[in-house]
Amino acid sequence: MSEEKKQPVTARPAATVLMLRDGPDGMEVFMVKRHHKIDFATGALVFPGGSADPGDASAIVRKRSDGGADLSEEALRFRIASIREAFEETGLLLCRKADATEVLEADECEALHHYRDKLEANELDFGQFLEAENLIACLDRLAHFAHWITPPGMPKRFDTHFYVARTPARQLAKHDGSENVDSVWITPAAACAAADDGTYTIIFPTRVNIEKLDRMGKDVATAMANIAKDEVVTVLPKVTKIEGGRIMQIPEEAGYGFSQVAIKGVPGTQGNVQVIERDGKQFGLAAQIKD
Repeated sequence: MSEEKKQPVTARPAATVLMLRDGPDGMEVFMVKRHHKIDFATGALVFPGGSADPGDASAIVRKRSDGGADLSEEALRFRIASIREAFEETGLLLCRKADATEVLEADECEALHHYRDKLEANELDFGQFLEAENLIACLDRLAHFAHWITPPGMPKRFDTHFYVARTPARQLAKHDGSENVDSVWITPAAACAAADDGTYTIIFPTRVNIEKLDRMGKDVATAMANIAKDEVVTVLPKVTKIEGGRIMQIPEEAGYGFSQVAIKGVPGTQGNVQVIERDGKQFGLAAQIKD
């Protein structure tokens, strides 16, 4: 294998958002089920999100953002990406009219849904959208929750920032029907139980962030307050070969309750697909780790 081929794939900047609301059984998070033809996390239950676009950190976006003036270009880009992706994939929009103080009402948001496909197809950028509709992005409603970078050796790598936000009370969430074929409001505990009994496929990074969310509180106010106080530690898993498989290590200070898991199986071997094993349970990977 040449030295060129050994170089890891560059991690693509991405953002995801955990939209929260209080339900009858406690705090719920909105999750979408990926289409089986999507080449990342196929068929899995995930948080809405996707790649950051160059226009997500434009001068227009900065001018039209609550809390954006003092952010670095990178911080602005990731936060705007999470808001844009949430709108594209769920119809929820963390924006307000320039002459209003509260986020958009349901009818105001619904009237903007024809922009979703245009944004997803990159026919216009988010700054152009904000300008056209005289909107302000409510970055002050976001809380930084986690930062994961896919380890080298994966065929696709992402540098992903996770955010949480209280869902606008009078907006309605609905999956886009293209990248995502189903959606659900679900408590973190119920999501984990559904993954354990096979109702849903939830890949490992999503699973551990659901668990972390559950530890933050059982209602939105408590969880948001605890998340605001929590320090985000970047997680770039380190994968090491051992006899019979691999181990994956993450920083203990990242707050996931563990620092090492086993990866069992040989990639590309029929009947011996790689899985992560933790506490006697097995979890899927988004893709197989290659040598």
